Amino acid sequence: MGKIMKAGKVVLLLSGRYAGRKAVVVKPNEEGSTDKPFPHALVAGIDRYPRKVTKRMGKKKVQKRSKIKPFLKVVNYNHVMPTRYIVDIQFEKSNLNKEVLKDPKKKKTARNMVRSKFEEKYKSGKSRWFFQKLRF
Repeated sequence: MGKIMKAGKVVLLLSGRYAGRKAVVVKPNEEGSTDKPFPHALVAGIDRYPRKVTKRMGKKKVQKRSKIKPFLKVVNYNHVMPTRYIVDIQFEKSNLNKEVLKDPKKKKTARNMVRSKFEEKYKSGKSRWFFQKLRF
């Protein structure tokens, strides 16, 4: 059987603080590591989705409603559900890894980098499904 969790794959988080949120796999780890001896992945997801925008709204209001609040997390494969969607967002692997999540300052800069990538992708109009709140 082939590997399902690849970088760029959209997953749904099933448990925890971000349950029901969509995320993108940044770095999968099939075998596990010494500190986490189970298959897991570093994911970047959307904590607060952009709000609905209409033609009547002004530029300032559209800009305010297009903001995204991202999150970074290392998640066990048992707690994610892969989807058929793939989002082609290229993250800089040097700035995004498990060591960055341990230091609060580096984590904040990494989150800001993810936010800028997500907002850039959202404004391009591609991958609309990824940027909509999951209705369940």
